[in-house]
Amino acid sequence: QVQLVESGGGLVQVGGSLRLSCVASGRPLQYYSMGWFRQAPGKEREFVAAFSGNNDRRGDYTEYTDSVKGRFIISRDNDKNTAYLQMKYLKPEDTALYFCAQGRTPRATSDLGEYVAWGQGTQVTVSS
Repeated sequence: QVQLVESGGGLVQVGGSLRLSCVASGRPLQYYSMGWFRQAPGKEREFVAAFSGNNDRRGDYTEYTDSVKGRFIISRDNDKNTAYLQMKYLKPEDTALYFCAQGRTPRATSDLGEYVAWGQGTQVTVSS
């Protein structure tokens, strides 16, 4: 059974940075897509970023929602079975509960339905 545990959230000022971590256990991270999603109060969970697992026909593939392009970077450390989301130039609208998720296949996607395991989330609050 897959377990995902996020950490690294916190309170940060506008323009600041945070790095979120997601430690996976029970299923090798490298063979499946990994995604980061977020959910603000009163809003639906939304896609943030994803990267492909090994054997995605597109090779090493990353995808970002438009609002975070150029500010967020998704990465992974296969030896540590850990995914990361480096966030820079944070804005108040980035405030949300951030979740990592592991995909059903290696293919990176923004489709929430393609992710079969979810962490509990880590809170990111950006103050102005």
